[in-house]
Amino acid sequence: MRVVVDQSLCSGHAQCAVAAPDLFRLDEDGYVLPFDGEVPSGRESSARAGARACPERALTVLAADPGAAAG
Repeated sequence: MRVVVDQSLCSGHAQCAVAAPDLFRLDEDGYVLPFDGEVPSGRESSARAGARACPERALTVLAADPGAAAG
C-alpha cells in the first residue's frame, strides 16, 4: 500500500497527522510532507484514517503494486 500526497491540495489543516501521527509528517508551516515509500505492514488502517481525515482530499491511498516486488 502506498499513499500519494497532492501537495497542491494541502491547506495545512494537519488532520492527517492528528489521525495518524506515526505516518504523516508536517513541515514547519503545518503542510503534509510527501510520503516516501510503502506503508509499513500493520499501519494500513492508520494510512486510511489519515487520508479520510483530510478535508481537502490531498491524500490518496493506493493498493500495493503487485509487480513492484518482482522488480
